[in-house]
Order: sequence, then C-alpha cells, then structure tokens
Amino acid sequence: MTSPAKGLNALFSPRSIAIVGASSEPTKTGGRPMHMLLKYGYAGAIWPINPKADVVQGLPAFASVDDLPGVPDLVLVAVPGAGAVAALEAAAAKGAGAAIVLSAGFAESGPEGAARQDRLTALARETGMRILGPNCLGALSVRERAIGTFSVALENEMPKTGGVSIVSQSGNIGSAALRQLKDSGAGLARFIATGNEADLQAADALEWLATDEETSVILCCIETCRDAPRLTRALDRARDAGKPVIVLKIGTSEAGQKAAQSHTGGLAGSDRVFDAVFLRHGAVRVRSLEELVQVGAAVEAIGTRSVGTAPSAAMIAASGGFGIMMADAAAQHGVGVNPLTAATQARIRAALPLAATANPVDATAQMSASPDILEKLVDAALADEANSTVCLMLALGMEIPRLRTVFTQALSRVTARHPGKTLVACLSGPSDAIAELRSFGIACFPTIDAAMGGIAALAKVEAIRAAGATALPSIPAAPLPAGATRNEASAKAVLTDAGLTFANEITVTSASDATDAASRIGGLVAMKVLSPDIQHKSDIGGVELGIDPSGAASAYTRIRDAVARHAPDAAFDGVLVAPMINGGTEMILGTVTDPIFGPAVMVGLGGVFAEIFKDTALRLAPVTEAEAAEMLRELRAYPLLDGARGRAPADKAALCTAIAALSRFAVRHAQDVAEIDINPVLVRDDGQGVLALDALIIPHQTAQQEAAQ
Repeated sequence: MTSPAKGLNALFSPRSIAIVGASSEPTKTGGRPMHMLLKYGYAGAIWPINPKADVVQGLPAFASVDDLPGVPDLVLVAVPGAGAVAALEAAAAKGAGAAIVLSAGFAESGPEGAARQDRLTALARETGMRILGPNCLGALSVRERAIGTFSVALENEMPKTGGVSIVSQSGNIGSAALRQLKDSGAGLARFIATGNEADLQAADALEWLATDEETSVILCCIETCRDAPRLTRALDRARDAGKPVIVLKIGTSEAGQKAAQSHTGGLAGSDRVFDAVFLRHGAVRVRSLEELVQVGAAVEAIGTRSVGTAPSAAMIAASGGFGIMMADAAAQHGVGVNPLTAATQARIRAALPLAATANPVDATAQMSASPDILEKLVDAALADEANSTVCLMLALGMEIPRLRTVFTQALSRVTARHPGKTLVACLSGPSDAIAELRSFGIACFPTIDAAMGGIAALAKVEAIRAAGATALPSIPAAPLPAGATRNEASAKAVLTDAGLTFANEITVTSASDATDAASRIGGLVAMKVLSPDIQHKSDIGGVELGIDPSGAASAYTRIRDAVARHAPDAAFDGVLVAPMINGGTEMILGTVTDPIFGPAVMVGLGGVFAEIFKDTALRLAPVTEAEAAEMLRELRAYPLLDGARGRAPADKAALCTAIAALSRFAVRHAQDVAEIDINPVLVRDDGQGVLALDALIIPHQTAQQEAAQ
C-alpha cells in the first residue's frame, strides 16, 4: 500500500499549475489564485482553462485540459458539480500529479453531491492523482510562491517565509490562522485546508510535513478524524522527525457520547479520547485559535533554546502589580516561581538598589527612567539556575522610541550570551518590534496569561522531545469466552483470569444455598442479583447489605421478589453472595471503546464519589505500569493514595498493575467489548494490594441497542 502522503510534492512544489474555470476577474474564485500567482511571482507555468476566452489575465487560455501544452503538476478546479468531476477525470487521464477542488456542491450539499464526492474518492484511488477537497480553501507554499488558494488573507501581501506550517480541515479557521501568524511576526512554510477530504486528509498533510525541510513546527486544526491509523502514524512520524505538532481540536463525537452506558462511559467523554491520542502520539493540544498561533510562533522563535520539562520562570516587571499578576498566572498554568539565588539577588540590587529581588523582580519606574539597567536585570535572571525561563513584562516600553532602542540592543546582547536559555517577552506590539525580538530567539506573547500558558505549552513540547515514543506490548486479538458478559459473576471470572483480583464470592440459586454460602463466608455478607438484563441492581432492590447467615434466606427471597416486581422480563440467574469488605481508598477502573480510536482505559476516584467529583484520568489502551502511574498523578485525589494528612500510603504499584492488566484485556477483546466498569476498587495500604468489588462488561451489541433507544 502506498503512503497516504504520496503525491503531495505536486501539491506543494508544482512546476506547472492549470486552472479550470480561470477568470479574468481577480475577485472571483477562478480568478483570485491566478491573480496572486502572477502578483507574487510564481516561477512555474500557469495555464488558464476557459473555453469562452482566448486570454485570461494576460496569459493564453485553453479550452480544456486536453488542450494543455504539457502535463500539469497541479490542477486547480474552480467549476462546480459535474463540471468539476469531468475536469478531474480529464486531468487524471492527462497524468496530472495532484488537483485542488476549490468549488463546492459535493457531500455537503445532499445525496447527489455525495455521489459526486464518492466519484472523486474512487478516481484518486484508481489513478493515483491526489485530490485536495472538494469544498476547500486549497494550499500554499510560500518559498515557491505556489498558490492554490483563493484566501483573502493573501490579497494584500504574501506571508514572509518561515518554518511554521498550517494544516486545517476548516478553510476559514485556517485563513484566520494565516492572518494571526503574520501578526505574531512568524513566517510561514506551507498552508493546506482539506475541506471535505474526499482523498487527502489532514493526516496525510501532517505526514508529508514531517519530512519537509521547510517546516519546523506544524499547527493543526481538526474537527474530526476519518482514519485513526492515518492520524496516529502521521503524529508519530512528526514526533520522530522532531517536528512539534500543536493541535486545536474543535467539536466532539456525538457517537461516542451516545455509546456511554456505564459509569466509565459517562466519565470518559469522547473528546477526552482525543486528549489521550495527542498525549500518546506526541502532539500538544491547545484550546483556542489564538493559543494555537502564539505557541506555534513561540516554538519557531526559540529554536533549540530550553524551557525545561518542569517549567519555572524568573519574572521581571516595572510594576509590583504586574509582578503579582504574572505570579498568579504562573500558578494557574503550573509554572513554578522559584526565589532567585542570593548571588543573583545581590547582582540585581547592585544594579537597582530599590528593586524587589526575590521573584518576581520589581524593577520599579527606573526601568523607564534608566533603560540601560534592563540588560543587567535580564542577564542576572538568565544566568540564575533557580528557574528554567525568564519572563519579561515590557508593557508599553517597545512603543516608546527612546526605550525601544535601548531595550532591543540590550536584549540582543543578553540573549546572545545565553544561547540555551529561553526568554519570554510579554508585549502586544508594535508588530515590527515583535519581529525584531523574535529574531533574537525571544518568544513573544500579547498578554500575561498567554505568556504563562505559552511557557507551559513549550515545556510540553520539550517533554515530548525528551520522552520519545512509548514502547507498547503487541496484543493479539482474541474472542471473549462464551457467556463472559452475561452477569457480574461471569464478568469477574474472565477479569480474574486477566489478572484482576476480586473477593471470594459464591453464586446461589436458592434461599437454602444462600444460607450455606453466608455461613461458609462468615461474618456479614452482601447479596446482589445476577442478571444479564439488570445493570443498576440497587435501583430495583436487587442489593442487600450487612446480612448475617440467619438472614440470608430472607434476603435472597426479597431480591428474587424485587426482580419479579420491578423487572419481570429480566432473566434471573441467582444471587451473588460476597463478604462485606471495608477499608482502603475506593477507586473506579474502566474501559471504553471509542468509535474512532478503539479502547481507552480510565481510573478515578470511585464508589459513590465517581459521578459527583468526576475525578478521572484517561489513556489509550494498552498502557504500561509507568503510564498508569502518570494517570494516578493526574488525579486531584492522588494525595489520598500518597499518604496525605497522616494516611498510610496506598498500594499504588498494585493499582498500576491492575490498570495495565485491564487495558491489555480491553485491547485483546476489543472486537467484543464496548465498555468495562469496575467500581469500587479498594486500594489498600502499601503492600496489601487492591480488591475489586463489582464488575460489569458491556458487549458492543448491548451498547449499540442502548444508544439507539
């Protein structure tokens, strides 16, 4: 099978471009790309195709693709519907390498359009010609001046050449990112908006950009994923190539939400699976378009400079108020604020006796009155080892000519003296000042909050580079044993074989057997109905707690009668008799099967608190014990496991072993299992293990039936 990224050279580096539907009017979809190709100096051949014109925008026009003087590398299609399909068929027959369908009228417009789009997909597969779109904004390569887009973002000027590339499923969002990237002072390498993705997907562009020498960082905006292996492979290749991928994921999966039937399904949430995908495959997720562009621009600006994987910042401002705001924002984003060393504080006081020197550094109004002191302050902070980063609040300083000249000269010198350390500047303009600071390797953000969020994101990029790929076990698929999902007892049996630990329990089918079972277990017992048709047992009176042997027969009868009264159509498999067990921290374990990415495993605070606090961590399955430990550390409840407030530390190692074992089970039986819910799991003191008290396995068929109701 050929790589999905195959053929994109013709899209991004074409030697010739044909335009079907070329117009002499520069404002029309068929005229704008040609106008910009001419305006910005594309060096290749431009062949306008318009059967009603001999000349278009000063160039000889051709009646059809068949009449072209050669084979075009790239064909832009700006005619709608059936005309677009015919043009693409002619382009493929001619031997064109790639085509961009700018026009609409396909899957987004109803059944007839969907049929036309299916033809495009088939054409790409049959001929090998790569098709971008339809209904897309196209593509752009800045250095080559190869313009296959009608974006208004290019009407006034071409982006400057740089190392940032943009991949967006949405054309308008991609176009807005282009504009914001210009305002950030960063340069662009490639741009692509994939539209309906009849053939080329955002993942294919990611994979190609991973090997593109022009690209140093990739910004990606996606609404959905149509092919999970394609996306994860592309992310892996970008990570392996050292190309950071910053992702803005918008929207959530309605299908994933409908499939959530258990505690686990409700707590997981389909959008969280995307978080797990990005974490596993080395992408940094952001939550806004502004953050996407700002972080991408910062990655390009700092190059090989370091912010550390556990970021902290020395902060310098000309105001105590700004310093407080910086410290508050740092705390919110998980950026440390460590006191500067005594030696560094002495250096700062020598330069500015009135400065507050601990961190943040309050440089007072002297930063404006004597701008030459800035170099001494920043140099001292960059040389200090207490923090991984220095954040400088410039406020309005760069808008005042006398300050700007001194500040930029000082920052140029000081960053050159500290080539491995990152300096972050907080300023909103002017744009040429931002561009100048970026040229020194300084990351620039417009607000304090953006600066601290940016430092945190840069640390994630660095952590991904340092960690590399996680080695995961190869787990062959296997069918689930017959009857495994029938009831709680059968679920516990197969999960026990998978490595999880449950209490010693007895299944009974009569009142007298219940008495015998309770006597054998000893002490007080819990009794629960067993039925393939009853998931929430307590809701129908199917649970009895704290029963001694003398009351077991009566409890059995009450459960049986409750089922007959409240769920008369439910199968009755008997009653499970289990010891009453207390002690330990109650956790929840579970798995969900995402319709796009497959099984994911979850851990969180369990028992009655599972739905109240929704304190959970999620990863793609399988996970290693080390990844399971990372999941635990994400929980707000982690101190409960770690011995907070005099508690004995819990057996975290045993819990990690259980999480990993459950994740492997979910992968092995993914073809049969939709969800698994194990709640509660009692995590006992360190060295005493974990014990699961309840279990539910939901097969795909049941989940699908529930979702349809």
